[in-house]
Amino acid sequence: MIPYFFGESVDSRILLLICFIASFVGTIGMSALLKERLPRDGGREFAVGGEKSKGKPRGAGIIFILVFSLISLLLLPVDTESVIYLIMVICAMLSGFLDDASSHPWGRLKKGLLDFLLAGICTGTYLNFNGSSFRFLPNGAVIELHSALFASLAILLIFAAINVVNCTDGVDGLSATVAIVSLLSFYVVFRSLENTLYGAFTISFLLSLLGYLWFNASPSKLLMGDAGSRAIGLLLALLCLKCGMPFLFLSFCLVFLLDGGLGLLKITLIKLLHRPVLMKIRTPLHDHARKVFGWSDTQTVFRFTIIQGSVSALTIYLLFFY
Repeated sequence: MIPYFFGESVDSRILLLICFIASFVGTIGMSALLKERLPRDGGREFAVGGEKSKGKPRGAGIIFILVFSLISLLLLPVDTESVIYLIMVICAMLSGFLDDASSHPWGRLKKGLLDFLLAGICTGTYLNFNGSSFRFLPNGAVIELHSALFASLAILLIFAAINVVNCTDGVDGLSATVAIVSLLSFYVVFRSLENTLYGAFTISFLLSLLGYLWFNASPSKLLMGDAGSRAIGLLLALLCLKCGMPFLFLSFCLVFLLDGGLGLLKITLIKLLHRPVLMKIRTPLHDHARKVFGWSDTQTVFRFTIIQGSVSALTIYLLFFY
């Protein structure tokens, strides 16, 4: 907003610096101010260590998502497309927060329909502004898909991203820390593409997550809840689409796919086959790591983050430096 009002009279680098500082400091300040007003976690009956979360403020996603979104709208040179995406991220956060605050958790059908609605709006917006082409490699051939096929795949990507990140949010600091690695990975791609706006979005959101981790590092005093995890998943999927190489989600978000995705796959197979499957694997995988492997919460966060960082670094090397 400010860049359009003042034009070249304001140095864009100064605005970026203010944006980044405000994202971090604003999240810390607003979290400290509002955390006691958030709904309280009721604990998770079947989750490993779920009782540790009982009574803690949850739904903190409403804080860091609003800080990120409002500061981005104010200080970055947003366009119509990016404004729609920010609104959709806020909507994903609000749907999660209403679920966090509800005395009766929302059913899977209700949340699934909302996810498909968000995915459909975001996909329609993307197709309108970008078309239905993509690349496998940064300098590879451009592949043009039929818009209906591209839309189906994009909706599936966004829907899956929302839900795998949501499933991963179960250990203090895990989903936010892994998301930071994913964001850094996408930032490298946007830098290579000289896409300043989405590179700025990426760093601004990363710093908001760091502000949230100030309170969420183990042992946590604040939980993001569905308000945070659903919005993170949506944003990661949108960044993946905007970099023009949607298959990078398989690499840059691998830990989310394995940790949260395996649980979704297990539930789907049980419902389709009407028989128990993958019963020796506890899902999400972070519960398997703690219960079966005996990893502590801190070990789980560090090791999952190391895995994602290693995969992302290898991918970036092979794509841009090999």
